[in-house]
Amino acid sequence: MIRDARVLRAGFVPREVEHRDAEVNHLSSVLEPITNGEPADTAIVTGPSGIGKTCISKFVTERLREEVLEVEATYVNCWRNYTRFRTLYQILDDLGTTIDIHRQSTPHDELIERLQQYNGPRTVIILDEADQLEDPSVLYDLHSLPQFAVICIANKEEDLFNRVDDRLVSRLRSSEHVRMDKYHNEQLYDILQTRTKWGLEQDVVTEEQLYRIADAAAGDARLAIGVLRSAASKADRENHERITDDVLLDAATDARAQIRQRSLDSLTPHQQAVYNVVRDHGPLGPSEIHEHYVDEVDDPRTKRTVRSYLSKMAQYNLLEAEGTSRDRQYSLVDSTAASSIQ
Repeated sequence: MIRDARVLRAGFVPREVEHRDAEVNHLSSVLEPITNGEPADTAIVTGPSGIGKTCISKFVTERLREEVLEVEATYVNCWRNYTRFRTLYQILDDLGTTIDIHRQSTPHDELIERLQQYNGPRTVIILDEADQLEDPSVLYDLHSLPQFAVICIANKEEDLFNRVDDRLVSRLRSSEHVRMDKYHNEQLYDILQTRTKWGLEQDVVTEEQLYRIADAAAGDARLAIGVLRSAASKADRENHERITDDVLLDAATDARAQIRQRSLDSLTPHQQAVYNVVRDHGPLGPSEIHEHYVDEVDDPRTKRTVRSYLSKMAQYNLLEAEGTSRDRQYSLVDSTAASSIQ
């Protein structure tokens, strides 16, 4: 049933992207100076979860590397590499310059100096989930280095700007902004149809089923592709000739659970502590959450930072926010809720 499993994976970058021509052209134009050996402006790519921000960024940089020999690219997941040291180390490691760097004893200044001295090909640095950086000064570090072009990916601009100091806010606000919206159902259907064409055998899923997946995903391509992948995997394991409606319903539940678990596994220690407070004591407002959180951890983060944690977890459907900004309360999303595929 599965012809090419790579096509169904969340991180797969297709040879062509659908329904994002304007965003691709915009980002390509921002990075074009680097192909001529000139400094490029920082690009900020924003939009909700699951709309292809990472895919578009990787697609554009890969196309640049195909067209120009002296251009490289590196990708950093800032949710995983959330400290300044980890981010800088990951970049240097991708550039092949960490041979004599020790994680425990090397100061930040030495890492910055290594980047300043780098004289290899001009490099595009993709900072995914840039709003997760505990020390956003790394953006200032990279912004000042002309041999690098930076793509910052975040869900919301304000979540990124609220974390940086005044010396960088004005620079970021003047950067090129590529804003992306959720997909429409028809667009999601087209994406699923293409993945089906290249990833699955012929006639194992109907057009009507693809429409139902698209409708249930509500603009989230990550979820839509996850449902298709789970359905194909389950049908294949159970030796079905095609994806049945029962398999599809189970796959929707499985895909949501898998995405939720990956998001939970990605939480930093302090975010996990905040999540646990809401789990154990919610529904609670941000101030009450911060009071409980301060009692649970050493070196607690500020109220502002905790609010950004709450916003991020709501964006990734781990927490539910109700009320206005004045009386907002957070609670856990009901992970046992029935799938919306009918």
